[in-house]
Amino acid sequence: MSYHLKDVPPVLALAFVGGILGSLYNYLLTKVLRIYNLIHEKGIMYKVFLACSVSIFTSSLLFGLPWLASCRSCPADASEACPTIGRSGNYKKFQCPPGHYNDLASLIFNTNDDAIRNLFSKNTNSEFQYSSVLIFLITCFCLSIFSYGVVVPAGLFVPVIVTGASYGRFVGMLMGSYTNLNHGLYAVLGAASLLGGTMRMTVSLCVIILELTNNLLLLPLVMLVLLVSKTTADVFNSNIYDLIMKAKGLLYLKGHAEPYMRQLTVSDIVTGPLQLFNGIEKVGNIVHVLRTTGHNGFPVIDESPPPEPPILFGLVLRAHLIELLKKKAFVSTPVRTTTDAFEQFSSEDFAKRGLGNGDKIEDIELMEEEMEMYIDLHPFTNASPYTVVETMSLAKALILFRQVGLRHLLVIPKMSSISPIVGILTRHDFMPEHIFGMHPMLASSKSKR
Repeated sequence: MSYHLKDVPPVLALAFVGGILGSLYNYLLTKVLRIYNLIHEKGIMYKVFLACSVSIFTSSLLFGLPWLASCRSCPADASEACPTIGRSGNYKKFQCPPGHYNDLASLIFNTNDDAIRNLFSKNTNSEFQYSSVLIFLITCFCLSIFSYGVVVPAGLFVPVIVTGASYGRFVGMLMGSYTNLNHGLYAVLGAASLLGGTMRMTVSLCVIILELTNNLLLLPLVMLVLLVSKTTADVFNSNIYDLIMKAKGLLYLKGHAEPYMRQLTVSDIVTGPLQLFNGIEKVGNIVHVLRTTGHNGFPVIDESPPPEPPILFGLVLRAHLIELLKKKAFVSTPVRTTTDAFEQFSSEDFAKRGLGNGDKIEDIELMEEEMEMYIDLHPFTNASPYTVVETMSLAKALILFRQVGLRHLLVIPKMSSISPIVGILTRHDFMPEHIFGMHPMLASSKSKR
């Protein structure tokens, strides 16, 4: 394989358009995922109906599309039997007479692995028609978007490679004799451009593509394509995985602090109102707070004799409070329990449960006389939570929060005050949307840079 300087401009154009297609792919996928999320919230039957609808539509479309392609004569120098018999192969007969094959069926009725191998193959410049490759490109582009997000095991990496390979193959066919690169090489570069435009990975994608081709001579071209496609796509949106997490409502913290965070302290982003519990709290107050808020952690304080301010004792989790209410670990008077508070509990009662498997406050039924009783929270409170002073830089707090893997970070006042705690930082407080919502000037200054 060899390439010359005149082959670089079409490769750059392929990478540029691939970056635009990758950003468009990401944009459309996030829009579809938002619609799917609304459907999934309605119940399991809607999920099943959506999956069945997408499956039936995909099957009908893939079976009908090969009828649009005309039959072609088998090449005389074919390296395998033509037409192909069996699941794999480059030459699918599909209603064609003997000695002929359907090139579109050869792409659709193959596994993704074989379709990629067919598109990547060299010395097959006359194997596919323009219309067949274009139809396959549009079909893969659209179906990979609409099939992702339904309740079936489906990924993005291989479909993007197939789509990118068909895009590169089509560009190579358009270039024709104006380039020294064969159509299979253009398919490899097209897959790299679309992967760079969607995934935004560079080094790992370069290694993967080199392993697929087992040709080190491709390294300069692949690096160039990935650089151009990623840079182009970054102008429009983020990589596909960040967008998916945002569309699903998953809060993801980056591994580094943004420059604007150094201009803020933790007190600048703490929001209220703060819900506190006393060390010995009334059952009715606990039930009211749990039913009216969605917080998962609550500071516990102990009152001191006047004029001393209250003391921060620790942090108690919502799941633990619900477990206490469920087991009715109540006392009739507001005094500390002297007996072993853990006698009626096991280690499994306070173990972390999977998403959606925990008890809810709405499932707890209590009588009116029980609502007037008390719970001693001291034995069930984390007495050594992570705390930061309100004047700490937000950037430092983010590094601590992420590296330690915290869920709650308590903010305490620098000087003694009426309250021993200023607020609680959670993952949501570090998100750019929350920070820019409280400080719009930071968003405008960032966009100017």
